[in-house]
Amino acid sequence: MVGGLAVSGSGATHFEAKITPLVIISCIMAATGGLMFGYDVGVSGGVTSMDDFLMKFFPKVYKRKKEPGLDSNYCKYDNQGLQLFTSSLYLAGLTSTFFASYTTRRLGRRLTMLIAGVFFLVGVIFNGTAQNLAMLIVGRILLGCGVGFANQAIPLFLSEIAPTRIRGGLNILFQLNITIGILFANLVNYGTAKIHPWGWRLSLALAGIPAMLLTGGALLVTDTPNSLIERGHLDEGKAVLRKIRGTDNVDAEFDEIVEASRVAQEVKHPFRNLLKRRNRPQLVISILLQIFQQFTGINAIMFYAPVLFNTLGFKSDASLYSAVITGAVNVLSTVVSIYSVDKLGRRALLLEAGAQMFLSQVVIAVLLGVKLGDHSDTLGKGYAVLVVVMVCTFVSSFAWSWGPLGWLIPSETFPLETRSAGQSVTVCVNLLFTFVIAQAFLSMLCHLKYAIFAFFSAWVLVMSVFVLFLLPETKNVPIEEMTEKVWKQHWFWKRYMNEEDDDDVVKKSNGTKQQVQP
Repeated sequence: MVGGLAVSGSGATHFEAKITPLVIISCIMAATGGLMFGYDVGVSGGVTSMDDFLMKFFPKVYKRKKEPGLDSNYCKYDNQGLQLFTSSLYLAGLTSTFFASYTTRRLGRRLTMLIAGVFFLVGVIFNGTAQNLAMLIVGRILLGCGVGFANQAIPLFLSEIAPTRIRGGLNILFQLNITIGILFANLVNYGTAKIHPWGWRLSLALAGIPAMLLTGGALLVTDTPNSLIERGHLDEGKAVLRKIRGTDNVDAEFDEIVEASRVAQEVKHPFRNLLKRRNRPQLVISILLQIFQQFTGINAIMFYAPVLFNTLGFKSDASLYSAVITGAVNVLSTVVSIYSVDKLGRRALLLEAGAQMFLSQVVIAVLLGVKLGDHSDTLGKGYAVLVVVMVCTFVSSFAWSWGPLGWLIPSETFPLETRSAGQSVTVCVNLLFTFVIAQAFLSMLCHLKYAIFAFFSAWVLVMSVFVLFLLPETKNVPIEEMTEKVWKQHWFWKRYMNEEDDDDVVKKSNGTKQQVQP
């Protein structure tokens, strides 16, 4: 070890770093944004299955639900307004992420997380006190703005503050908190469904707990060295780097961050820079990962788990209870990812999970197609249990693969000069397709019926092929060395690294012409 630098046998550089309490506390506090996001995802499905909520805001849906034979089992909840209640959050998040990109770059990761916390708190107040559908939607939009700012800043914060060897595990704390938030929401819904007529208000208002945790955490944590140095606070950045690494021997890592920051400062238009040839691999992969993540069908299940189980013939309590089970599986399986992602690698988890998700969805489609008719009262106890088992099998595989890695891989692959813009595009695409699935799922369920699971399983097959051939391994590679250690070594993407961008060639050509003029 020389100057804080060590080189492993694999060729990847490792900087001297201890796992300090400051790193752990900072990452846990930052990841509470995931708790808020998860609670918002989980609470909407349970609330929209509550009779008191439906009677107040969606009486037509309530009538269809209570009159057997009035409509197909698969169409009970097909209502655009009901879907808008869920999906408006993601449309707002999509829009706000562009503003969040600016604050993340100019004001820092920490202040952006604080802004997210304020949006969450105000949104909770609107939802908990809603007197009409307009107040509900405004509340969801404010929560969506919080999601946009939180999802922009938190994965970057976690990737930049974590030591390289445990970066994957600490980054997945964000996803773990999403799953805990979903489970917490399911447990709350199970209890508040018995409180009439205001149980749904309590469900929505309790989102204030994770909102306060995020806001308080943002006030207490320090900003990342990368962000401080990028904004010109070199001395403060070096001091923070010493604190989070637990050593004074940080010169090599500091110099690398400073150099990356210098290159970043030369980029005046980071979004335009994303389109350059050398940034194409990161951009393409991050966009496709977000699209694929949504087309696994996971959010269709997590948004509408109680509604889905109710549709499949479960009674109201049973549907909420089944949603709690899937939420618990989600949490436990994400813990598996924390322990395995930096040992087994990103590709191995994604490929194994692809096979597991594909098989479980095919089994669900076959069971529903054969055993549940359009107007059947129930699926039958044995088959219903099997459907829950298959849903849990699907959820578990997603939770240790596409869930956390869909956020981890983009946050660790972009160079500093395009990292904020790249994360903004990542969040934007994720929320766009989350909105599409949330807005369309109940209508798709009505029209495709059981074949909706076959639809999602086909996408799982496509994304697994993509991972097999086009996704490089990023395990244990320092975040500022991805270009040299990953992209230039990949059989396909290296072609984008070894050739100059067209505009660079033009600049050099123009410079040469100016020099030869007399």
